[in-house]
Amino acid sequence: MSTLAPIICDNGTGYSKVGYALKLYSVFPTAIATRGPASQPSRAPPLPSKPGHLASKRGVEDLDFFIGDEALANARTPGYGVHYPIRHGMIDNWDHMERYWEQTIFKYLRAEPEDHYFLLTEPPLNPPENREQTAEIFFESFNIKGIYIRSSWSSNRVTDRTLTGTVIDSGDGVTHVIPCAEGYVIGSAIKHIPIAGRDITKFVLDLMRERGETTAIPPEDALRVAGRVKENYSYVCQDLVAEFRKYDVDPYKYFQRYDGENSVTKQKYSVDVGYERFLAPEIFFNPEIYSSDFLTPLPIVVDDVIQQSPIDVRRGLYKNIVLSGGSTMFQHFGARLKRDLKQIVDRRLDASALASGSVLKSSGVDVEVISHKRQRYAVWFGGSLLASLPEFYTSCHTKAQYDEIGPSICRRYQIFGSAT
Repeated sequence: MSTLAPIICDNGTGYSKVGYALKLYSVFPTAIATRGPASQPSRAPPLPSKPGHLASKRGVEDLDFFIGDEALANARTPGYGVHYPIRHGMIDNWDHMERYWEQTIFKYLRAEPEDHYFLLTEPPLNPPENREQTAEIFFESFNIKGIYIRSSWSSNRVTDRTLTGTVIDSGDGVTHVIPCAEGYVIGSAIKHIPIAGRDITKFVLDLMRERGETTAIPPEDALRVAGRVKENYSYVCQDLVAEFRKYDVDPYKYFQRYDGENSVTKQKYSVDVGYERFLAPEIFFNPEIYSSDFLTPLPIVVDDVIQQSPIDVRRGLYKNIVLSGGSTMFQHFGARLKRDLKQIVDRRLDASALASGSVLKSSGVDVEVISHKRQRYAVWFGGSLLASLPEFYTSCHTKAQYDEIGPSICRRYQIFGSAT
């Protein structure tokens, strides 16, 4: 059988991005609708010890499920429940995830997995057992040619000019700050932030409820409307107090109107969009307004990550801070992060000069936050670039290697350009 273009799957908490090398094919929600009630978060039962092909493992009735937008559309169909197999970036239900991959390959990509190599993304600090489970599914159930599993911080994503920088990757379920020096991740300095897109959506909904706006919104549409408000109307302000004052002085200028339609009755409704426009993404910079569980602002987390990295690469980490993921797409997000981080760095330099009694003024540290046109899907495009390199196939774990060694082979990382 001939080897066709590699398939790249970036499965996130909220959305999955799939396609072939250098060609993004489809983006759809990471949701699956199966018969029975929607499950609560729980640890899924382990897969059978010797998984086989899907057709032999399940009867025809078990293939009656939907994924992506079709899953959400069938949420109200009698007998179906919607499940989200990934929570906070980690696979929570392996059986649902296997079914999800099945339809992704056969229905969305229209591909025969036996003809392809696969590149899959995983969150930073993902347990190796999860990687083994993934390899077992793809090799045993789909009989693929080879697999390469890498974290979302692929070095090709830092910039086109340097392989040293800091990646802020914030999607729907989780945010990570990842330092990368000369293409190698400084794993001991990676920080996880329990604030991401889904939290912002919930915060928007809470703010609208406090103002009494949600009375006009059907309960089943409330979360969807909050998501639309977040994506279409929200922005990052530079001064919270000044922004409140602007809205109070001239609310007709800054308040917006959202027009919606009941998904069941098709009846029209309208709601005002006010303070949540700038308060929603503010939870990155003042997280105490949303929750008392996590109180460290994003700029301080980024500074801590860089300060925990080797001293000889810190200037490069400050100078190349790259944004990745949909939750970094807010207008002025990069400018606010740069300003707050620059203030932290300058205060440290001033305190150091004062403590040492030095009369020489420091030349300072350059702080740059980089936005780019592929920011929303940066993880997928980073994986796509890797899969398009000639070394990709020699760096993959093949079916023959898996048959010889077993799932533990995926605990080994093969770096591009290294000896096999």
